[in-house]
Amino acid sequence: MNHKAFGDRGEALARQYLADKGYTILQQNYRTKIGEIDLIVSKEDLLVFVEVKTRRSRNYGKGFEAVNFKKQQTLQRVATQYLAYRKNNLKSNLSMRFDVMDIFINGDKVLIDHIENAF
Repeated sequence: MNHKAFGDRGEALARQYLADKGYTILQQNYRTKIGEIDLIVSKEDLLVFVEVKTRRSRNYGKGFEAVNFKKQQTLQRVATQYLAYRKNNLKSNLSMRFDVMDIFINGDKVLIDHIENAF
């Protein structure tokens, strides 16, 4: 399985996990010139921007460790663009947060670590 297909599998697992937890998937792979947000979901009055990191091994650390300060800044800028673009379609009283989902897949073994309010 190539890198893109592997990442897509991780995002599919993340989507299913979040849907099972009662989140509504609003957008997947929201792209702008400055970056991308893997998933944008909502639950009640909460809007969540989710970065998904999928790994096959822990040789280079856990996936969430790759969401460094620079990546966080990019995600925040992309989220700001999303909010500006969608402001007429969103409730005005939404709370927001940034989550990271660390998906570890090794053969049939799948571990999902959902880090809420990661930064």
